[in-house]
Formats: sequence, structure tokens, C-alpha cells
Amino acid sequence: MIKVLVVDDHPLFREGIATLLQSTDIAELVGEATNGEEAIELALRIKPDVILMDLNLPIKNGIEATRIITKNSPTIGILVLTMFDDDDSVFSALKAGARGYLLKGANRTETIRAIQAIANGESIFSPAIAGNLLEFFKDFQPTPPLIFPQLTDRERDILERIVAGKENAEIAKNLGITLKTVRNHISNIYSKLQVADRAEAIAQAKNEGMGKKKF
Repeated sequence: MIKVLVVDDHPLFREGIATLLQSTDIAELVGEATNGEEAIELALRIKPDVILMDLNLPIKNGIEATRIITKNSPTIGILVLTMFDDDDSVFSALKAGARGYLLKGANRTETIRAIQAIANGESIFSPAIAGNLLEFFKDFQPTPPLIFPQLTDRERDILERIVAGKENAEIAKNLGITLKTVRNHISNIYSKLQVADRAEAIAQAKNEGMGKKKF
């Protein structure tokens, strides 16, 4: 039997969950909490398999309660069950450690399936939430890895200009710095890249993908 703790400050909703769980032989209600602090105390004491967590709770909200519970008991699966479907609430809950996000309009079958999924270590979302997540990640462009992270931004800029064929005097003029400063930066670049001269630095930089910038 999946041990379930329900956290919600509305008695009628908790009664509804209790009735739902009584109608199935796969899960049982082992505790009820009406606020975030009660949820944390009960979670640490009774160690449920799954917590049905509302977000809008008194004393300590569901996001904070989720964060504390997952930090102290990472094996407990938390399924957010709420009315809030905005992106901020969804991402805050997931960042806090929730494994799933279900809206309170979910029917009996969806709720039971979600409880089972969370107990099995899976993630599950309401169709509308899943759709929003897919839209978000479809347009998400990850930041490309930084070339030569050991270099400072200035050193990387100067190396880009060297690869583009710029001479030291031109680099100094374009950046508004002295020729001596440019030479000092180039010396640091050689040292950090462990190369002996300009040709080796250019070859290594091109090999890592530099040389596409236009100056």
C-alpha cells in the first residue's frame, strides 16, 4: 500500500481525498496536515511514500514545505495538487523538489495514476501543465559552453581579434588600451593556453571554434 499524506487547509478537500483513497486498494491515507509546518512535522515523523501538497497554505506555504521536506527526506515523493496553473508556481514547485504537478480539477483516475507514478519515482503533470512545459523547453536555447573558461573576458576578446588577423597595435587602438597592456594580455593568454607563440594560440583557438566573429 502506498502511504499518502494530504496537506490542504480545506476540510472538504481532505475528506474527498480520504474517500478517494478508501475506494482503492493501492493507497492509504496515513495523515492530514492543514498548514506547511504540520506537513513538515508529519512528513518527518510518519515518512509517507507520497505527499499531496497544496501550495496556498497558512503559516508556511507549500513551496517552502516542499523544499524542507525534500531536503530532509528525499525519498518522499511530493505531488503538488493545487488550483494554481501559472508558470511561476509550477517552476517554483519543481525547483523546490516536487516530482509532479496536478490541478485540483483532475478526476479520480488521473489522481490515482499520479499517486502511483510519484510512488514509483516517476514525474507526472496535468495535461495543461505538461503542454506549458513543452512550449517552454521548445523555445529554450541553452547557453553554449564558454570557450577557454580559464581566460578573462578581455583575454578572450583579444584572442578572438588575434584569430581574426588583427595586429597588436590595431587591437590596442580598437579597445582603447595601451600596446603594453595588449602584450601583457597576450602573454597571459599564451601561459593559460600553454602555447609558445601566436601561431599555436590561433591554431588552438580555431580548433575550439573561434574565428567566427567579425571585427
